[in-house]
Order: sequence, then structure tokens, then C-alpha cells
Amino acid sequence: MAWAVVSVFAVESLIIGLAVLPAVAFWTWHYGWTGLPSAIRIVMLAMAFVPAYLLFAAGLMVYSAAATRFLGWRTRAGIETRIADFEWPLLDWARYLVTTHVVRLFAGAAFRSTPMWVLYMRLNGAHIGRRVWVNSLSLMDHNLLELGDGSVIGSDAHVSGHIVERGVLKTAPVRIGRGVTVGIGTVIEIGVEIGDDSHIGALSMVPKHTKLDAGGQYGGVPVQRISHHAHSGPVRDLSR
Repeated sequence: MAWAVVSVFAVESLIIGLAVLPAVAFWTWHYGWTGLPSAIRIVMLAMAFVPAYLLFAAGLMVYSAAATRFLGWRTRAGIETRIADFEWPLLDWARYLVTTHVVRLFAGAAFRSTPMWVLYMRLNGAHIGRRVWVNSLSLMDHNLLELGDGSVIGSDAHVSGHIVERGVLKTAPVRIGRGVTVGIGTVIEIGVEIGDDSHIGALSMVPKHTKLDAGGQYGGVPVQRISHHAHSGPVRDLSR
């Protein structure tokens, strides 16, 4: 555990340092504009803050995703281990979540709901199709997530490849099909499969290892079918 803490601190320090460099260079370039009145220079430096911050946030996303990929810090599928045991699969998962959280903290507010956020998730291990829109910072374990073409993730929806039950960490992939809409504040647990062209209503909860058939409209806690096309079937719990 001590090595995991030291290593993540060192890696995050390096990542943030590299991400800050372009922003510092941009600001220094503005500061070097001599021959201007002091008031104008102060205004120019103040105006340079936003583009400098965006440079930092974009660099942070790229460097963080590259570091976790190079170091192999990923959430392994099929884990079932006690947190108290501090085994290496759990420590790799913890370091992966820490680096993802730092990006979410410093870059998420600026880039959520944009193609840049989808690009970051791809670089960080997610399998994402075309024309996908993600308006949530609560997607975790990116390498265990699959989002089909044209899917939409609503604001504050929570999609995760891990769950902790009675002190035991469990992981499984989450597959969201093509053309799926996940409503605001909805929670999707591990091992869930959502068929193409389905709609999950706001503030719903899809329990772990549940399969939702294609073309249906679902809602509730836990989720229930509201309506469906002629070829869709019932909700099936794969954990049984």
C-alpha cells in the first residue's frame, strides 16, 4: 500500500507538472510584452488566464490517460477481493481511480459534454462509438465501459464497472448499446447490458448483472419496463 501511495503521488506530480508547462509558457509570453502601459499588461495577463487554464486541462487529460495506459493502471474485469487484503489488482484499480478523479476535478468542469471529454475517455480505455454525448463526470472504470454509436449519457448519471459490497470489491464490464439514452441521475451498476435504441428514464437504477432488451423504455428503482417494441422481451437479471 505504501508503494501504491508513493507511486501515484510521483506520477500525479509528473503529470500535473507536464500539463502546467504550456500554460506557464503561454503566460510568460504575455508577461514579456514590454513597452505597454502597466495597466494594459495587467489586463492582458488577466485575460490570458482562461486560455492558459484550458491548455493545462487539455494536457492533463492527455498525459493522465497516457500514464495509466503505459503503467497498466486499469480496472480488471471479474475482480472479487476484500479491500482489507490490499492485493495488487485492487491497488491498480485504486491508482486508476485516483488519476481519473484528478482529471475529473481539474478538467471535467471545462470539457464535460464536449468531444474532448469523449476523447479523454477513449484514451483512458473506454470503448466508445461515434456521435456519443456524455454529460456526466460520474462514469468510472472507463476501460470496462462500452458505449455504442449515438448513445447519450445524461447529466449526473452514474455508470461504474465496480461495486463494493460488505468490504468486497467486485468488477464487471458495462455495455450500453447503440442509440441508448440514459436519463439524468440514473445509476447503472456492474455487469449491465442495455440493448440498442433503449431509453432509461431519469433517476432510475439498473441493478447489477441486469440485461435490458433492445427498443424498450425503462424507469424506476429498480428499473422496470414501461413500454417496448414488438420484438423486445422482458428484463432479465443475469445474476440469477
